[in-house]
Amino acid sequence: MTQDRGQWLDDAHPETKAVRAGISRSAEGEHSEPIYTTSSYIFESAEDAAARFSGDSGAKGSNVYSRYTNPTVRSFAERLAALEGAEAAEATASGMAAIMSVCMAFLRAGDHVICSRDVFGSTLGLFEKYFVKFGIDVTFVPLRDISAWRQAIKPTTRLLYCETPSNPLCEVADIASLGSVARDAGARLVVDNCFCTPALQRPLEHGADMVIHSATKYLDGQGRVLGGAVVGTEADMSEVNAFLRTCGPTMSPFNAWVFLKGLETLSLRMRAHSENAQTLAQWLQAQPQVRKVNYSGLPSHPGHELACRQQSNFGGVLSFELDGGTAEAWQFINATELMSLTANLGDAKTTIVHPATTTHGRLSSEQRIDAGISDGLIRIAVGLEHIEDIQRDCERGFRSLTSTV
Repeated sequence: MTQDRGQWLDDAHPETKAVRAGISRSAEGEHSEPIYTTSSYIFESAEDAAARFSGDSGAKGSNVYSRYTNPTVRSFAERLAALEGAEAAEATASGMAAIMSVCMAFLRAGDHVICSRDVFGSTLGLFEKYFVKFGIDVTFVPLRDISAWRQAIKPTTRLLYCETPSNPLCEVADIASLGSVARDAGARLVVDNCFCTPALQRPLEHGADMVIHSATKYLDGQGRVLGGAVVGTEADMSEVNAFLRTCGPTMSPFNAWVFLKGLETLSLRMRAHSENAQTLAQWLQAQPQVRKVNYSGLPSHPGHELACRQQSNFGGVLSFELDGGTAEAWQFINATELMSLTANLGDAKTTIVHPATTTHGRLSSEQRIDAGISDGLIRIAVGLEHIEDIQRDCERGFRSLTSTV
């Protein structure tokens, strides 16, 4: 029996939904959500099996096979949908699997996609290297240039795709304007909400049709497991589910349980990440070796006012540029001791990476220039350590640059 539903939950604050939405309990009455580690389910009779396989809403149970449905995965999807203010959600094996599932569910050969240039390197690769092989036409445009999005529209346009804030430049998309462009074209707007999570931004409220998550990042919050999710209307999620149950890039029950636990502290963590990142961004901006800091919480950021309207805070990811290119960026990174040198983000531990040679390293130099990824760019995903310790670690990096002058 699924508990914690009703009018009180609909009216609850997001922090309460993050703890209470989507809870399912067995006859044992456990308080913490169980992990249903089973591949299949027992049917009460041949008639019951036939009813479940047919999708009969009157069937006694909804579980057929864990590639189709699983109670733990369903609990995670229901909780995330509640946080995003959506009708439904589908959980996937990774964030990239979520993007793939949306495209496979809603595109066919000859369709056209408009995608921001300011997206994760693997997202660019998925569109440009793989989907084009199956007859999908893709146009890349600057994230903030609404006229470019509108001019790129074709009669065959079916999806508009962006992430906001973007990785790693923290550019901010005007979701309402892009939603209007999509509606005028009879297309869907899909927004990657990885950096903000629903704790800080709810794209559906601003005009998006679907929301993508790499749950691996902040929804977990401790770098433990992989996962992704798609959020939207029941009708659209039914199409995504049809692809998932056929092709299988679904989330495991254990991973779903980890994400359920992560969501319980999401709001608290995102506030702390944002506070630390804001302080670090302001401090970095004052360092003489830094050419530019990319963080939408800074008034100097071109998307600051828009972020203030769309977001309740500015998140934990920032990037900054050094003048000396790859050599100087590597020297800075290698001199740090506290920050973890890893490409992941959204962790309680602060991470640091050089995008041009890692997350965006498979792009051509021309593609990196188009995306604004310079050789001197460093990305920091600010964790939950004390901010003074994070600053001291950055000082080690800056001292290494000074010592070689």
